[in-house]
Amino acid sequence: MKHFSLLFIFLVILLATSYSDAFTRNNFPKDFLFGSATSAYQWEGAVAEDGRTPSVWDTFSHSYNRGNGDITSDGYHKYKEDVKLMAEMGLESFRFSISWSRLIPNGRGLVNPKGLLFYKNLIKELKIHGIKPHVTLYHYDLPQCLEDEYGGWINRKIIEDFTAFADVCFREFGEDVKLWTTINEATIFVIGSYDQGISPPGHCSPNKFINCTTGNSSTEPYLAGHNILLAHASASKLYKLKYKSKQRGSIGLSIFAFGLSPYTNSKEDEIATQRAKAFFYGWMLKPLVFGDYPDEMKRTVGSRLPVFSEEESEQVKGSSDFIGIIHYLTLYVTNQPSPSIFPSMSEGFYKDMGVYMISAGNSSFLAWEATPWGLEGILEYIKQSYNNPPIYILENGMPMERVSTLQDTQRIEFIQAYIGAVLNAIKNGSDTRGYIVWSMIDLYELLTGYTTSFGMYYVNFSDPGRKRTPKLSASWYTGFLNGTIDIASQDTILLQSNFSGSSSL
Repeated sequence: MKHFSLLFIFLVILLATSYSDAFTRNNFPKDFLFGSATSAYQWEGAVAEDGRTPSVWDTFSHSYNRGNGDITSDGYHKYKEDVKLMAEMGLESFRFSISWSRLIPNGRGLVNPKGLLFYKNLIKELKIHGIKPHVTLYHYDLPQCLEDEYGGWINRKIIEDFTAFADVCFREFGEDVKLWTTINEATIFVIGSYDQGISPPGHCSPNKFINCTTGNSSTEPYLAGHNILLAHASASKLYKLKYKSKQRGSIGLSIFAFGLSPYTNSKEDEIATQRAKAFFYGWMLKPLVFGDYPDEMKRTVGSRLPVFSEEESEQVKGSSDFIGIIHYLTLYVTNQPSPSIFPSMSEGFYKDMGVYMISAGNSSFLAWEATPWGLEGILEYIKQSYNNPPIYILENGMPMERVSTLQDTQRIEFIQAYIGAVLNAIKNGSDTRGYIVWSMIDLYELLTGYTTSFGMYYVNFSDPGRKRTPKLSASWYTGFLNGTIDIASQDTILLQSNFSGSSSL
């Protein structure tokens, strides 16, 4: 491979969209948090070390030819190096998840001292460098033993076990953790894991697309979603009764949110879009804010949609101090039969939703077109429809094929366009309080394994040492966070960066 060094890289970025006037980090509120993210299975590796037991994600990844997280970026051993990179970048927050099966290997009961020490050390390292930890309790990695024992999230027994796991985390880490997300991207987690069968534990009804060994796409997504809301509310209640007055933290639930916009200006497509929003957003948000499911879902799903008791409704309502938004793509919605980005299933969530969805722009798993107006629309809709709750953008980023360049200019354009959209939303009254890039470094990815990456640092997965090398996006984000880069969404921007190293690998 050809290697060369450049003292300065001059990058000309011409943004085609105009979502905000020129801005810098200082245009955001002082307490607004910029950060980046990982998750335990995607970052840590060390899956069989120091007492950790398998999760459903271990089992799932070893069942398909998409690679696995056995070693991945080796964050378990390289966390100090990664935190140092974060500090050099100027990150204000780092979002990571706690591996349930590393902390409590049997799913309940005894805490693993070595797992506990790892997370204490990670949090201590972040604190030393002035980086605020944002901890996700559940990120696709239920202990396999609980899945085997009672079926995991489709069984109400999960509520008690999840609450006990959360209790350990609050007790052990809560003095230094002020932001807790209970469940990662609850909506798409349930759809992918219990309807489509494309994410762990891989449940779905028999279909021509995925060969699931178990599942019922017409009932399990709604059972799992219901139990997620009850488990979240239970953990939230515990935190507020037992820890909040002393630890003074906040706890929330996150959803995956597509931007949704009518395909045409017809009344039919507008109605279809409102229906899609009820299913995608309202499924979790309406119980969290108002205590019950959307009427559109109750009418369509009928008896397959579980019912909250009066006590459960009161417990779920108001249980999120904030809403976490995970956003990557915007979709057009139509009532007319059209080639949809989702497979045509004979039953399940998308069949119940009953609309057709078309990608906005030329987006694929290898290149996502920036549609920041989609995120701005989500934030405006939530502001108007759900009492303007505090919001953190917990994931946003761009996948690129793992090719031989570090000059990820498309990723820079993507991220800065979305940061501009967030600033616009704040100016329009949205209570958005943070923006977190997915991801800090290259990771094992849920749907694409190691064929694509989101990282601002390249990781050489062929190197036993898993060497990290900054991409241009890391240099750009550093400049933005320390105030040396202005973003002008309509102007040509000259980015001057001390980017030493090879521009190809």
